[in-house]
Amino acid sequence: MSATPSKTIIDRCMIGVDLGTTNLKAALFDARGTQLASGEEALPMQREGRDRVEQDPDMWWKALKSVLSALIQSSPNAKVAGIAICAQVGSHVFVDAEGKAVTKAWLWQDSRCQPVVAEMNARAASIDADRLPPNFKIDNASALARARWLQEHEPKLWGRVRYLLNPKDYLNLRLTGAIATDGMSQYGLVYDDGSYFAGLDELVPGVVRILPEIRDFRQPLGEVMPTGDPALDAALAGAVVGVGNMDVYGNLFGSGADSDGFAIEVAGTCEIAGILSPLDQEPHGVVKFPPVDGLRLYAGPTKSGGSAVQWFASVLGVSVPELMALAASGAEDADPLIFQPYLEGERAPLWDDDVRGLFIGLTGRHTRADMARAVIEGVAITGRAVLEAAEESSGRRAAKVRLSGGGSQSDIACQIRADILGRPVERLKVRNTGMLGAALIAAIAAGTTSSISDAAARLVHVDRTFYPSERTRARFETIVDIYRSLHPALHQANTALARMRRI
Repeated sequence: MSATPSKTIIDRCMIGVDLGTTNLKAALFDARGTQLASGEEALPMQREGRDRVEQDPDMWWKALKSVLSALIQSSPNAKVAGIAICAQVGSHVFVDAEGKAVTKAWLWQDSRCQPVVAEMNARAASIDADRLPPNFKIDNASALARARWLQEHEPKLWGRVRYLLNPKDYLNLRLTGAIATDGMSQYGLVYDDGSYFAGLDELVPGVVRILPEIRDFRQPLGEVMPTGDPALDAALAGAVVGVGNMDVYGNLFGSGADSDGFAIEVAGTCEIAGILSPLDQEPHGVVKFPPVDGLRLYAGPTKSGGSAVQWFASVLGVSVPELMALAASGAEDADPLIFQPYLEGERAPLWDDDVRGLFIGLTGRHTRADMARAVIEGVAITGRAVLEAAEESSGRRAAKVRLSGGGSQSDIACQIRADILGRPVERLKVRNTGMLGAALIAAIAAGTTSSISDAAARLVHVDRTFYPSERTRARFETIVDIYRSLHPALHQANTALARMRRI
């Protein structure tokens, strides 16, 4: 846990919180967007068997209080006007009528629901497609699959459930005592107007009753309740908490995206890529989100990005920075080597829980450096696959891409992304755009600014632009073509391996 102190104290500050899978980050900004302090707390995952990936939701709350306290200690005279949280989706926690967790939080990597997914999709196939909301899909991370699993396997626990909450909504409940969510975080369950699909109860009886009210993400949810920490309570007294949004929107706003054809990529635990468009078209492989100020986001997350890099670094016994340096030392013209980072299956654009990772093309001449470079290239190719699916769905092609996230810190990783995308990549000064985007949402909820677009235009800045190399263009286009062919070619093998894992 660390915090960056600042001597600048200005009234009506904003706190933006980014709740990820492996850490909770937050930053304190003044009214001009200057970052006064930042803090971070690690969030370890708990794995039980082959299919359960969980976290204790109370750990989220302890981490939030710890980070908020560090921010206030760094700027003890700061008066906070607003707080907003942007967070991971596809993770859920069941709570009772008093707001207490009935279960641990099931993370988006959790796959215990796989046995009920096929059954539920078969049932959903009987529903008239015209009735279904956009992006309707039942998979392992679906709220519907998880509700159904709890009904079948833990009926006593199901009887205690009052709400099924996303992570940010759970933290908002602890902060304010109020329960609500936003339409983007409930994608696949709601229509563009924010209303739930009434037919959800046909699939899981009683599930609509436990879903939280939908509100605009920019609206105030309530004021911060006392936390039990006198210094923190004094600093947060009267602070307004915004409803908040999912992580992709926090990163979108924090990247300054506000116009037709604007594209982003977030290099975090997973890769997130997307593009804005005014068109309302059928999405292919990505999610089409409800319109905000006339623009829709077509975007999707992968399942592995930085997590694959961290995994391979641990395999080699080096740190991530050391892995990046190792990759930079590898020869660009080495024998071709492809890595697919499907360590836990894949989300966008494949949506295949059975696919798994691989190295292909290995020879006795390949070195650790070659393999490290292949891992970074493989992660970048998944980002390109998502972006291309978003472009096809949106009817737009991005002239450039704005990049943020922890994976953007490395120059070699940024250059590889530019080479693989075949277009300029603009690395942002604020790497964690989720925190900045959440702070912009907080500013609107608190009434200190009227528009995210206006605020972002003043506060978002590019650190450096990476341009694709013509020298490597043909090589990468060939590698990407081979990469695309692997998923269908290996489908039978992945399916067979999946059956073995479930025996």
